Amino acid sequence: MTKIKPIINPDEYYQRSEVSNSDLTELKNQLHPHMQYGDREAAFRFGSIVDAIITEPSRVDFLHMTIDGEQCSEEEFLHAREMQRALRAEARRDPFLVKVLELSETQCFMVNKQQPFDNSGFRFTLDTRCKWDWWLPSCHFGGDLKTTFASTQAEFDNAVDFFDWDRSRAWYMDIAHSDRDFIYAISKKNCRIFKKFIERGDDIYNRGREKYEELAFQYWAFNLV
Repeated sequence: MTKIKPIINPDEYYQRSEVSNSDLTELKNQLHPHMQYGDREAAFRFGSIVDAIITEPSRVDFLHMTIDGEQCSEEEFLHAREMQRALRAEARRDPFLVKVLELSETQCFMVNKQQPFDNSGFRFTLDTRCKWDWWLPSCHFGGDLKTTFASTQAEFDNAVDFFDWDRSRAWYMDIAHSDRDFIYAISKKNCRIFKKFIERGDDIYNRGREKYEELAFQYWAFNLV
């Protein structure tokens, strides 16, 4: 596994050829099309704004409400700032989150050349990649920042499975060879903070790994690399 420092051009990561969790998502959508709920592009854009404000503030002009020079609407920018304040408020009563915000390397990515996979005894390899919202080098694990429409814990728990966040966390853990992981999610509806802590071998990790192993084999079989 090769760790690469945070990139200056945020598009560089997406231009790389290794297989990412997002690539597996696209394959799943092609193989199993389903109804999309809400505006996917708008949701991705807003999530990117929140990510930038919280993990890459150097890209943000807070006075003019721009990110990398691109204008945000006042509504989406102020909403993202409200969610940032909610996360900071949560940190005042969450010692682990304090350390995450203070000590993490943000938006760094990792590449794992010829990562081995085993599909019911059939072995193959893929070059893989992932990009961390937060990576704690001293602890050798990291985690993800999410925005969510969930407003209750039950809705958030369902979202972890529905949006395959379990798959992404297992994917990241296995690229990094880490044994722990976490998700902090901020509700778009009420700014409530939801948390999920994952350990290798627990139900979330096992379910996520099962999901990605099936898609990784299909990716390999369709010769998409």
